[in-house]
Amino acid sequence: MPASRDSHETIDRYEDMGIDELVSRLAIDITSGLSSNEHKKRIVIEGYNEVPEKKANLYLNFAKKFSGPTAWMLETVIVLSLVLRNYADVYVVIALLILNAGLGYIQELKASKAVDALKKQLQINARTLRDGIWQLIPARELVPGDIVRIRAGDFVPADIKVLDGNLNVDQSSLTGESLLITKDRSHMLFSGSIIKTGEATGLVVLTGTKTYFGKTTELVQFARPRLLAEEVVSQVVKWLLLIVGFALAITFAMSSLSGMNMFNILPLALVLLASSIPVALPAMFTITMALGSVELAKHGVLVTRLSASEDAATLDTLCLDKTGTITMNRLTVAGIVTENGMSEEEVLMYGALASEAANHDPIDCAFLVTVDDRKISMEGFARQSFIPFDSATRRTEAIIEKDGNRYRVVKGAIGAVVELTSTNPTILRTQSAGFAAKGYRTLAVALGINEQPLRVIGLVALYDMPRSDAGKLIRDLQDLGISVRLLTGDALPIAQETARQVGLPGIITGAEDLEKIQKTDPVKASQIIEESAGFARIYPQDKYVIVKKLQESGHVVGMTGDGINDAPSLRQAEVGIAVSNATDVAKGAASVVLTGEGLGNIINLIRVGRKIHQRMLTWIFNKVVKTFQIVVFVVVAFLMTGQFIVSVFDVVLLLFVIDFVTLSLSTDNVRGSKQPDSWDISGLVRSSLVLGVLVVLESLAILAVGLGPLGLTGKTAAIQTFSFAILFYFGMLTVFVVRERGHFWDSFPSRSLFLIMLADMVVVAILVTVGIPGLTAIPPVDLLTVIAMSVFFSFFINDFVKYFMLRPGKDD
Repeated sequence: MPASRDSHETIDRYEDMGIDELVSRLAIDITSGLSSNEHKKRIVIEGYNEVPEKKANLYLNFAKKFSGPTAWMLETVIVLSLVLRNYADVYVVIALLILNAGLGYIQELKASKAVDALKKQLQINARTLRDGIWQLIPARELVPGDIVRIRAGDFVPADIKVLDGNLNVDQSSLTGESLLITKDRSHMLFSGSIIKTGEATGLVVLTGTKTYFGKTTELVQFARPRLLAEEVVSQVVKWLLLIVGFALAITFAMSSLSGMNMFNILPLALVLLASSIPVALPAMFTITMALGSVELAKHGVLVTRLSASEDAATLDTLCLDKTGTITMNRLTVAGIVTENGMSEEEVLMYGALASEAANHDPIDCAFLVTVDDRKISMEGFARQSFIPFDSATRRTEAIIEKDGNRYRVVKGAIGAVVELTSTNPTILRTQSAGFAAKGYRTLAVALGINEQPLRVIGLVALYDMPRSDAGKLIRDLQDLGISVRLLTGDALPIAQETARQVGLPGIITGAEDLEKIQKTDPVKASQIIEESAGFARIYPQDKYVIVKKLQESGHVVGMTGDGINDAPSLRQAEVGIAVSNATDVAKGAASVVLTGEGLGNIINLIRVGRKIHQRMLTWIFNKVVKTFQIVVFVVVAFLMTGQFIVSVFDVVLLLFVIDFVTLSLSTDNVRGSKQPDSWDISGLVRSSLVLGVLVVLESLAILAVGLGPLGLTGKTAAIQTFSFAILFYFGMLTVFVVRERGHFWDSFPSRSLFLIMLADMVVVAILVTVGIPGLTAIPPVDLLTVIAMSVFFSFFINDFVKYFMLRPGKDD
């Protein structure tokens, strides 16, 4: 793994290192900065302050599409066709091969934009001391040893040691902590954070991928979600090949015993192999997921990686980032303890008078918003002076006048405020113990009127309040059979209290404890991850590891987030969900972006995903039944009559008139399951084979009618057309049977599916009765016999058998 907690330990060593020692190590004169020549040398050694992008070779990617199970099957058919000199078949199958490769290549072009977004974050300028002169240079040219000046509103361009100055820094997109962090001399500023207030001069110590930000970037590039669609295609191909292989083995054995020339079996092998190729399956996945993505867009869900819409159906574990996702990423008043006869409203009012909206300080904003929400009047008060928060004093102070009285108001950390009063600090800390246990940040508010000394009038607890829909979301997810886990960079008490408020039961584990166990007992660490309801004090790589461990345990994982620190885990998860106010980096790494406020649309994502899954399941079920029907029907007929009852041309034509036409299943009306779905291809094949045996017996019965009463015996070309009609109409009618778990009449197909398939059946009826090159015409009465018998068997026998195999509620 490219990043670990060790990278943060390296940063911690720089934080612990004294400025003089660091200046000596970097060989820098802080009064003049680096010289231009020295800068050029360091650029060669350290590289540019940017994230290298790994670009894939597009031509190589396209070439790879001609490799894999489906491509190999098509290529084998081409080789066999050349051996048998069936050149028309060669051209048709080559077209199919190119189509299959093209569809896969188009999907590959939808590459992740996460690294691009990360690089754009670093495409800024920095005020740098170079050759003794302050210059504005591109941030990508910074190297360790550069002296920079940063101030309010700046994006920190590298990991920097503060030489002088005071700052309030927003690190929420990196660490998940919702409070501003105070930084002054000798503190570290991390690349990717934002300066909210203050100014400082700093020494660049780490650049590019060596920074906190860069390590996160490496994780984003390294992270690769499992692509379940590719696994499903491989499993389907494996089973179809097993069916063909088994049938061919029996045919070769029986033909050998009867003394038949083995070379004469090659056309049969070609027919069976061609019939088993699921060439339309990738297209089915693509089209179904694309249409599902369009439907999701109407519900405020933007799918940026197509497979995520289907992955949501199999999602069984959702990791919820706390700050900005479950919570508002905005401080709110959680509780008030009044002192000296004051009311809660008075404590809040005086606290708001010692606040300044223009500073955008989260604590000041919390007081001002609460006063506004509670409609507490501050009319008549005139502020004469205001001292903003300072890391040295840890408080704000205001002088207010009203009706000739002078009010001195102070708010800040309990210890800082108590120093100015005669209040016993032990008593206040005891009163605030309940707030501290929940992880709330508690402030004291003190008031002095005219010449009276300051006295504490109240304690105010602040916290990052959960979103109004967070609790309902967790309940709805649990009703859908999805396990929820909370992930946060905040302290353990905060995580525990947040979990309690949103109704998430279970143990919250500290990341430090998990890290220690991971080093000594990885198996136990995996068990703790499996059993924990959430994790606190975690770094970006911890989130990434947790997602990977859950995946290794067999879970399909979703991850929500909004910050840079969430990008690696969003990228790794099968379903990475960026909330509406997420950073560009988080949105680029995610596979799903919520475009509306709140988290409720995650439920829409899961429900639509489960509908997509049902549509794909129907197509695969029908494909397996049809393949089994063709293989067994053709082999049995060959062994009984010594004739090939269908040609390669017939089979390739079936691929177009059934497999590609049934892509309209992507629009079908379906009901999603109540629990997470799974791709149990083995179970699906077993169910399909039961129905397949029935269809084969019924197909043979119709063929017997054709050879007997209809008088087709000895007419090879007519028998092939008659057999083609049997395979086609059974293939189409089976779709109507298997698309509904109940009886076929329990739900009506979508308008598109019904009309397209009806039109297809009419077109094939014309082709069969009129004839085309490679398909000899048969009388209309023969065709009507096939249709009538296929309808009877499909709707009055097969539907009832299917109902008892897949009846509603059986697998929910």
